[in-house]
Amino acid sequence: MTEAAARRAPGTPCWVSLMVHDMAATQEFYGALFGWDFRPGPQQLGPYVRALLDGREVAGIGQLPPDRHLPVAWTPYLASDDVDATAETVRHCGGTVGVGPLDAGEAGRMAIGSDPAGAVFGVWQAAAHRGTAVTGVPGAVAWNELVTRETATVAKFYQAVFGYAEEAVVSADFDYLTLQLESRPVASVHGVGHSLPRDRGAHWETYFEVRDVDEAVERVADLGGHVVKPARDGSHGRVATVADPEGAHFALVASRTQ
Repeated sequence: MTEAAARRAPGTPCWVSLMVHDMAATQEFYGALFGWDFRPGPQQLGPYVRALLDGREVAGIGQLPPDRHLPVAWTPYLASDDVDATAETVRHCGGTVGVGPLDAGEAGRMAIGSDPAGAVFGVWQAAAHRGTAVTGVPGAVAWNELVTRETATVAKFYQAVFGYAEEAVVSADFDYLTLQLESRPVASVHGVGHSLPRDRGAHWETYFEVRDVDEAVERVADLGGHVVKPARDGSHGRVATVADPEGAHFALVASRTQ
């Protein structure tokens, strides 16, 4: 693949990463659930591994510093051509930058920020590491959704920072829109009002593709995780929300287009 072909448009979700307390147990859980293998590096922020699906990179898992009491959560990274400029725009538009910008070895340059509602996301300027090599197949990321109180204000933030267009779902009782790049939806924003979990607040949720949601939910429980929302049929396929043994929430989806 040429460099031009590999480049992702700014704002495209390009990676997901999870910071945990027990890396060995976490690798065992996701390896058994999704069939992932692991490769070390980069180590600039401490121990870190990249998860591989059939030899292709799909996600990262890192070690939380023992003195940091941070929530264990999957974090999406959005592509940028200039992470320093993006970080400045995040601050200017009412967000915060908690980590970086800093170099991750030869892999690229990164920052971790949060939007005005507090949802955490990463920004990735690719160098040697382009990001996720495969999406939408069983064991890989299928979709990223921002769960927040209401879409209008926060969507303006992401539009200003990443240049998204938005398309709302017209419904009297459903506050939902997609963020689009080049007329293609790349992520969604779901306003849930007072249903927003108090213990989590606004957050990005990662959807992983599976062949059979009900079977995967059973496996999550067998491996020491738990079910947050049981399997149900949605507009895009069958979906369930689960948590790993350290409490990181994520969604399992069997897409209708699979």
